[in-house]
Amino acid sequence: MTTTTLAALVPLLPFLGAAAGLLLGRTGPGFVRPLAVLPTLASLVLAALVAARQGGDQAVDAATELTPTGSVPIELALHIDGFAALTAVLVALVATCVQIYSTGYLREDPRYPSYAALVSLFTSAMLLVVYSGDLMVLLVGWEIMGICSYFLVGHYWETPEARAASLKAFLVTKLGDVPFLIGLFALATDAGSFRVTKVLDAVASGGLDHPTPIALLLLAGVAGKSAQFPLHTWLPDAMAGPTPVSALIHAATMVAAGVYFIARLLPVFEASRAAMVVLAVMAAVTMTGSALAALAQDDIKRVLAYSTIGQLGYMTGALAVGERSAAVFHLLSHGAFKALLFLAAGVIIHASGTNSLAALSRMRNLRDRIPDAYWTMTVALLALAAIPPFSGFFSKESVLGAAEHVVGGHTEHAPGAAGWIVLLAGLLTALLTAAYAMRLWLLAFRGQGAEAPDHGRQPIVMNAVLWVLAVPSLALGGLAFRLLPDWFDGRDLTPTLTTSVLGTGVALVGGIVTYATWRHTTALAARVPLGAVAAHPEGDAARVEAEAIASHAPAYGDVAHAPDPADPGRLLLGPLHRPAAAGFHLDAVYTVLFVRPVRAGASLVRFLDREVVDTYVRGAGALPRWLGAAARRAQTGNVQTYVSALLAGTVVLAVAAVLVATGA
Repeated sequence: MTTTTLAALVPLLPFLGAAAGLLLGRTGPGFVRPLAVLPTLASLVLAALVAARQGGDQAVDAATELTPTGSVPIELALHIDGFAALTAVLVALVATCVQIYSTGYLREDPRYPSYAALVSLFTSAMLLVVYSGDLMVLLVGWEIMGICSYFLVGHYWETPEARAASLKAFLVTKLGDVPFLIGLFALATDAGSFRVTKVLDAVASGGLDHPTPIALLLLAGVAGKSAQFPLHTWLPDAMAGPTPVSALIHAATMVAAGVYFIARLLPVFEASRAAMVVLAVMAAVTMTGSALAALAQDDIKRVLAYSTIGQLGYMTGALAVGERSAAVFHLLSHGAFKALLFLAAGVIIHASGTNSLAALSRMRNLRDRIPDAYWTMTVALLALAAIPPFSGFFSKESVLGAAEHVVGGHTEHAPGAAGWIVLLAGLLTALLTAAYAMRLWLLAFRGQGAEAPDHGRQPIVMNAVLWVLAVPSLALGGLAFRLLPDWFDGRDLTPTLTTSVLGTGVALVGGIVTYATWRHTTALAARVPLGAVAAHPEGDAARVEAEAIASHAPAYGDVAHAPDPADPGRLLLGPLHRPAAAGFHLDAVYTVLFVRPVRAGASLVRFLDREVVDTYVRGAGALPRWLGAAARRAQTGNVQTYVSALLAGTVVLAVAAVLVATGA
């Protein structure tokens, strides 16, 4: 079987699994679970075979015209280079782990069949984006992911949070997709084709007439899909969906699509220095702002959500300095440890019945009840904090090293300003990332208080998946920087001394300072009565997943919902804590700038429709109705009345005729 045929089957198998799952979902779990797991697992095997055959050599290209357009043709094309081959393996691996994990996590969910089918469709759409060699076909996968995210985030549609989050995710990403579509058409018009290879050839020959507006329009779509400032606000709210969905969206699909798109078309963006600076500023604001917000969150999943936004900022920062190898390296590394973080968080939620770090911090010996989640999440948090020798150290250091390379003036692909912006923001974010990673670990596993509730052991498939993902989280970085250059344009990914020392140093400082602050606040909290804590004016109810609420009663009453006085984030952030916890009130700003004007305009239109248009329509119908009523009253059915009216009319006509004749 040819490489092209194998590659075509990679996105096709999950699609067929999704279709079969929707058709046979009501027949029972005996069909649903195999249809969820086996096609995705087969897709993983085929993606690995495609990667082995491609081997980092010349890209595999194949195309056939999909439909004649009369102008720019649309083709069903494959373009598989080293980036695409490895990214597809990551997508299929994480999707397979999520499907296996979900068989245990959602085993009692009555809507599991539709959930599993949508996850398969989601996976198929992302694989289509990865392998597609035509931008319009890529757009199809791009949009299918958007609608799948709407349904999956709103899986618990009974809760108002899930309904609002699904609508917000759909609308915010569509807000970016409109300029993205315009940018694609403008790019194809300048290049004369939607084919990726032909677009890149046009860029290399200077064939783009409007590189800056095209790049900025495309960046709007990337910002929406990959949750970059200012269109990142949908991602933390999307945590209202099931935890495995969060792992899939954050690790391998949806948000990774925007980064992958820029990496594939990076020369288009490099053709505009202004676009590269805008991309660098967007990355810097995203990574630092999200890291501050993560340090203030109480919901464990929202901490990880803001963490994803920040790590995506590292990837876009690498692209802003013209280093797509570092960006995709961090994409692969982040996909492994972020999937592990979310799935381990799902075990914690399943065992404790709460998402709240404040509640978890009052549960003693939770780590003894879930040892698999404890050890694997520790590995993933060390990778997130970029502590050597874990994978996150090597991939994050490649980003910082690329920025330092630009600062030193060793490349012409990116302006020096972009290098300084990414380097400084990256170091600050490394400090903050280690701080919120340490905070999450301490509050989740070093709680002080009552004995943690015992809700029984988790299904074995959930724990098994954690250990599968722990392997690349630990070992991927050390192997990848030696093996990946052959796949990534031959770029050297070996850590450099300067940025390695700086990055690791600030990460250690962030972790140590957070630990010392936690020890200090824990000592102070021991003197605070629990009643005073529960009455704290900033108390906020924990966001608990729908299935946890249904299966576990709150174990600690109102005290569990109170803010934790031992939370080191409050002391570290100081006056920034309240705005950081609220995402710096960006949603409130959008409400004032966009939501209220739109609602006011809608109210005006409704008033005009009801009071003006409807009044005119009612008036236009009233006159004939009145005339008809008058005519109806004249029709009495009495012959004498009709004769009398006829004689009266005759007399009137005769008198009128005499008067006219006399006047004449």
